[in-house]
Amino acid sequence: MAVKIRLKRMGAKKHPIYRVVIANSTESRDGRFIDTIGQYNPCVEPPFIKIDETKALYWLGHGAQPTDVTRALLKKAGLLDRLEAAKAAAREARAKGTSGS
Repeated sequence: MAVKIRLKRMGAKKHPIYRVVIANSTESRDGRFIDTIGQYNPCVEPPFIKIDETKALYWLGHGAQPTDVTRALLKKAGLLDRLEAAKAAAREARAKGTSGS
């Protein structure tokens, strides 16, 4: 079962507030979810984005796939760059470990 990072719509009619959640891809948009990792409010200026970095990096590291909108939100928050840097450091450390033997 594929795990997705996506938005769950909350709030009033014409004034949406979204929660960034981890959910199985087969569940409905506002259905069951595994974990909540943040909030997004597009109705204020500037848009409010709050994402728990440790939870987001944990789920991304364990194979959760963000949707297009959540990928843009994670990029704005700087989490995708941080994940890529961590992956590059791990690859470099692995390469050093194998070449030293």
